[in-house]
Amino acid sequence: MLWRIVSFVLFQVLPAAAAWNVVAPSIRGPVCLAVALVGCYVWLFIDATRGARLLEWVRAGNAADIDLGRGLWGEVSERIRKLVRQRDRAVLESAGRLQDFLAALQASPNGVVLLSADSRIEWFNQTAAGHFGFDARRDMLQHFGNLVRDPGFAAYYASRDFRQDVVMPGREHSLSKPVKISVHMHPYGEGRMLLLSRDITVVEQAEAMRRDFVANVSHEIRTPLTVLSGFVETLQSLPLDETEQGRYLALMASQAQRMQTLVSDLLTLSRLEGSPLPPLHEWVSVSALMAQCVQDAHALSSVLWTQGQDVQFHIAAGHEIAGSPSELHSAMFNLIGNAIRYTPLDKRIDVYWEVLADGSAVFSVKDQGLGIAPEHLPRLTERFYRVDRSRSRETGGTGLGLAIVKHVAQRHGAELGIESQPGNGSRFSIVFPAVRVRAIADQEMTATSTASAA
Repeated sequence: MLWRIVSFVLFQVLPAAAAWNVVAPSIRGPVCLAVALVGCYVWLFIDATRGARLLEWVRAGNAADIDLGRGLWGEVSERIRKLVRQRDRAVLESAGRLQDFLAALQASPNGVVLLSADSRIEWFNQTAAGHFGFDARRDMLQHFGNLVRDPGFAAYYASRDFRQDVVMPGREHSLSKPVKISVHMHPYGEGRMLLLSRDITVVEQAEAMRRDFVANVSHEIRTPLTVLSGFVETLQSLPLDETEQGRYLALMASQAQRMQTLVSDLLTLSRLEGSPLPPLHEWVSVSALMAQCVQDAHALSSVLWTQGQDVQFHIAAGHEIAGSPSELHSAMFNLIGNAIRYTPLDKRIDVYWEVLADGSAVFSVKDQGLGIAPEHLPRLTERFYRVDRSRSRETGGTGLGLAIVKHVAQRHGAELGIESQPGNGSRFSIVFPAVRVRAIADQEMTATSTASAA
């Protein structure tokens, strides 16, 4: 400001002083005054020109610098440049934070939709696009209610009570493949809404499985308990001879054994789901596993059929498998036991252990039973699923055997294969990866050994 006053004074004094020395003494006064006024107007013109340039620069919003020299306008332009640079930095930082925020919302496993006060879509992430079938170019700024017409959601939105969520079918929902979406709305700002969606299909399926599991366990246990209770009442209320008592006690023992088997299988499943994965450094002899399976098969066959069944073992000797011995035996004998239960006495069962060219190995059980219809194959590994419930109970099955086999196979990185046709028998196989199979170098290798459990 001082320089502005000084320059204004100099623009008047210097020309007047020069005129004082040049003009005649008789006219010095008027001439000096006129020259001083001209200098004043020149200063005002220059000052107004600089101010006009600054105003034009501000109006144009030009990012290029403007040189107004020293003085008030130069300082004002410099201050404006600093403010503009600070604003630009703030805008860039805000844009960066906004992009980071949007990227975080895009990475969210939940669907996120931002709705305006009139329920128009302002933004959504890819998860929400998958849940509702939105397209960014087509559906932006569209009314949400026009795109999502589920009656349950419409009633939820109309009630304006957003304390709870609402469950609705997803875009890919079908009878064969149900998809359930949980939608929860949260008001914010001035009438705006934040909509969160979450795929709860797995949760719903798990809850349904839990309900079915509890119902099945209750049913499986209630039946033998009812039988036991009836026999106990009979023994308590009726005078029976030793033969009748022995028969009733035998039936009670059978039902108690059935419950014990069921509890044992349930504990096995629980242990499989909660324990660490089997190690890769603990090796088990395949021959030892098969020898144990031969003994167990003979015992089970004798109990079920009163005489030995024709069960042939074809084992490629001299191999070991990495894993848990108890789990491997449980899975293998479950397949053998199922074949014994469901194969007629005059039919043959073949058990194979084969090592493939790529180093992997296949344990398989092939029977000549009645076979299984194709519609039952995808559900065989479900807990308590039975093709023929009455026959399964008669042979002592719990409906958990194949579920145990599936869990053991998954824990050992193996694959469970099921092949069956009605009237042509079935073949159940477990394919173990090469990393879990090795040959025993210090043992005499034989091509194939055959044993019978008959």
